[in-house]
Amino acid sequence: MATQNPLPPITPTLPPAPPTPAPPTPVDLNLKNIQGDILSGLPKKTETWYFFQVTEPTAFRRNLRNFIPLIKNVAQVIRDRDDIEKHKRDDQEHGRKPQLIPLVGVNIAFSHFGFKKLAIDDAKLIDTAFLTGQRIDAGANLGDQGTGSGPNFDPDWEPEFKEELHGVIVVAGDSHLSVDKKIRQIEQIFGVGSNVHSIREVTSVRGDARPGALAAHEHFGYLDGVSNPQIVGFDKNPPPGPAPIRAGAILVGEDGDLNKDSREPWMVDGSFLVFRYLFQKVPEFDDFVDRNALKGPGMTKEQGADLLGARLIGRWKSGAPIDITPFQDDPALGADPQRNNNFHFTAEQTFQKLCPFAAHIRKSLPRADLESLGISIERNRIMRRGIQFGPEVTRHEKAAKRTSHGRGLLFACYQSSITDGFQFIQKNWINNANFPFAESIPDEPGLDPILGQGPVRQLSGTNPDKPSDILQLDAQWVIPRGGEYFFSPSLKGLTDTIALAA
Repeated sequence: MATQNPLPPITPTLPPAPPTPAPPTPVDLNLKNIQGDILSGLPKKTETWYFFQVTEPTAFRRNLRNFIPLIKNVAQVIRDRDDIEKHKRDDQEHGRKPQLIPLVGVNIAFSHFGFKKLAIDDAKLIDTAFLTGQRIDAGANLGDQGTGSGPNFDPDWEPEFKEELHGVIVVAGDSHLSVDKKIRQIEQIFGVGSNVHSIREVTSVRGDARPGALAAHEHFGYLDGVSNPQIVGFDKNPPPGPAPIRAGAILVGEDGDLNKDSREPWMVDGSFLVFRYLFQKVPEFDDFVDRNALKGPGMTKEQGADLLGARLIGRWKSGAPIDITPFQDDPALGADPQRNNNFHFTAEQTFQKLCPFAAHIRKSLPRADLESLGISIERNRIMRRGIQFGPEVTRHEKAAKRTSHGRGLLFACYQSSITDGFQFIQKNWINNANFPFAESIPDEPGLDPILGQGPVRQLSGTNPDKPSDILQLDAQWVIPRGGEYFFSPSLKGLTDTIALAA
């Protein structure tokens, strides 16, 4: 391979972070009261999302009391992660081939329709997106394809996700065997398969970590999950990057929740959960960046395609941000959590040479694009979870440049407000061709090329030599095929309010 001679050599110096207010006083969180996936992420090599309807509300609420002991809280997840690290060290010290520890984690969440079925008053959850449900919101605010409008909107989703979903049970673990065994135990608790069942499975979807060196990379090949927020009072010694946020941006009823004073006691320490079933057209994406590969002195076509892909995402596949290393990948930087999120877009608010305004990671977390204007983005932060699903791209698909097998991302995120969190990000940033809005050059940023939904699919800034040039996107590479909005209650909320005595 020819040695890459980068486009106009430019070595950006790291700008100082934008001014931030003094950090808030940490609060003590009751980690045993918070479901484990919210702050820590359930450890997983595989994960099943079990969507259900409640068939017998009173029986379900009684059965729930036997289910609650299976739920893994944050404190337990932290212990699990410590055990995993200890096991890895022991294997290394003794020269053993690394082995997975048998671990399973279970969480549960309910939709507004589920609370309604259970006769639980959720009005003070307040969130209009949650109370409406994602099927309607997909047309009104998210930009999903479909027919009709308003309450009659019919999204182009899998049929099961058009049914009324009352809840979801999340089961994560080390293997299909461990997870499937736990699901059978859960079904037994709720009487599934018997004449006295209190739930009905609507559908289940399974995700799996990608193999080997591809682990932690989504199907387009880019390192994922790098920029989750750090929580004041929970995360110790946070790495450099965006300022830590108050717990209430993620947890209902905690400091930073804008509706804290209005919450019912059972809602405290819960979090809104957004699920999206996202299919990815990987061969088509790879073909597009290949056909539109950037050109530069000494640059091969493969290097030009990699550069274009990095400018669409905002990171190289290694995870290295183009705000720091704009024209050449730096795998060591991408793998270093002390450096790979330490950037703010402060050096390029008047030009797009380093990072396009519409690059995916800039659209979804604009940093100094807003903070330099004194606009806090704390309330817009989300805690992303999720896992890939589907097989690796086959040789036939690569050759045909066309997707034949379903694959993508089981996207999930937590927040204390969907309207300020996921919905706001999708509607006002990702789908908004004029965002970020405060740049002083005339270029229209365009849509987020990865998650943006809209009829005019184009963006500027992809060519660092001619940032005003418009790149037309001839395909949509991420297709939503289902989803719902849920609320993941605290253990106390489940025990004291939602469950009934046997």
